[in-house]
Amino acid sequence: MNQPKSDNVKFAITTPLYYVNAAPHIGSAYTTIVADVIARFHRLQGHSVLMITGTDEHGQKIQRAAEERGIAPQEHCDAIADSFAALWHKLNIHYDRFSRTTAIKHHAIVKEFFNRVWNNKDIYLSKQQGWYCVSCEEFKEERELLEGGLCPIHTNKKVEWRDEDNYFFRLSQYQERLEKLYREQPDFIQPESRRNEVLNFVKGGLQDFSISRVNLEWGFPIPHDPNHTIYVWFDALLGYVTALLEPEDEPTLDNALKNYWPINIHLIGKDILRFHAVYWPAMLMSAGMTLPGKVFGHGFLTKDGRKMGKTLGNTIDPIALLDRYGSDAVRYYFLKEIEFGQDGDFNETRFVNVLNADLANDFGNLLNRSLGMLKKYCQSQVPEVRVSDFSETHPLKSMGVKLSDRVVNAYKSLNFTGVCEEIFNLIRACNKYIDEQAPWSLYKQKQQGEVERVLYAVLESVRLCAYLLSPIIPNLCGDIYQQLGFELDFNNLTLINKPELFAEHSRWGILAGGQTLNKTHPIFNKLELPSQESNP
Repeated sequence: MNQPKSDNVKFAITTPLYYVNAAPHIGSAYTTIVADVIARFHRLQGHSVLMITGTDEHGQKIQRAAEERGIAPQEHCDAIADSFAALWHKLNIHYDRFSRTTAIKHHAIVKEFFNRVWNNKDIYLSKQQGWYCVSCEEFKEERELLEGGLCPIHTNKKVEWRDEDNYFFRLSQYQERLEKLYREQPDFIQPESRRNEVLNFVKGGLQDFSISRVNLEWGFPIPHDPNHTIYVWFDALLGYVTALLEPEDEPTLDNALKNYWPINIHLIGKDILRFHAVYWPAMLMSAGMTLPGKVFGHGFLTKDGRKMGKTLGNTIDPIALLDRYGSDAVRYYFLKEIEFGQDGDFNETRFVNVLNADLANDFGNLLNRSLGMLKKYCQSQVPEVRVSDFSETHPLKSMGVKLSDRVVNAYKSLNFTGVCEEIFNLIRACNKYIDEQAPWSLYKQKQQGEVERVLYAVLESVRLCAYLLSPIIPNLCGDIYQQLGFELDFNNLTLINKPELFAEHSRWGILAGGQTLNKTHPIFNKLELPSQESNP
């Protein structure tokens, strides 16, 4: 899914590389939707964007999952990786690179990075004893465990006692440098609650962490000691770097870092915050590499107010949800209804009500009624009205001329709820404006000029809202744009990735008069709740 590269601002964003022990779930879909929205926003501005997603395919959990299925680990990984790619396609996600940690080029990058850190004397052999959660791929302190020796995160999984030689990374050596990083770059970790969590963790004193395992075949061997296999974080995190290689590049760090490094933002769930906000920058410091711009740890998703889990039988099947409602509906709900960074809840009744109220009633009906009146009162021709005919205090123009700046600021701060609220304030103002101006009455009173000004102001406001909302719901906004006479497809990255296009289309007052708009069809049909038996 490579996209055109502009000569403008470069922007790189990553999702986690998702673990392939099982098929993708709604949590991984949520992170990837958000990454796609951010990437689309930057493309809309004409930036040269690289969006990276992918799969983390090594480790004991993967080896065991493959054994349970009676297949080879690589066969297992191939099937699960394909299921992630298929879901991203169904969600209308336009990633640029899909990084897989079983790739041959990735092995070369991992080896070179390991050797850099080894040569910096930040890796040593020692003994590791403790309780280990295979699902977390992490040692746990005894005080963290639940009754019965259960993992506090995977509450149905017992931890295992491990006593083995491991290679360790000297994380403790980077205590002061990390504290300086957090102090001098306060927005390195976001949101504020995640930053505070990391600061408290680091304040308690950093301990060196294990970077290898023994008796594990599924992974890359330690370069100088093949009896040890490189453990997840010195493998998986490097997948972000491998993804930067161009297809023709030799797999070296210099080649990988030449264009899009450092990454602007790593999007992750809060469960892997420590590894990205503490381990990863320390590893990069040791290897002499520039640090990423930001790590954003979002919250967890619940369903009907309860934690989701297979044992509870309340998981959300993202494929079933998409088959029932479509990608725009799913994207809009999770971006608008969940404050990014906080925990959020999915409730199907609320989902249907929000989509019907916002997209079917407010937005869809606004366009349909406006085009209907345009056909009835103006023979479907856009009125030839000059923007200067509208005063600066005009209720729609006054909102429209300021909307782009407000929405851009909301996108930049990852306030997607705010993006939607700003745009729908104008949409609702349009509906109110039509009711107050009553163009049907003006038409009867032979005030054709006033009718035309009302309809132009509404249609132009609808256009602007669709343009600014397109990173979130690209299909619906593309349909609106086409109904308004524009040949702009928000899924055509070559077409939209132009700075001059954003400068023109993000301002109020560009709808061309005199054109005939005869493409009229519902843009969003009302949703209905399914029967109880078929809930996703």
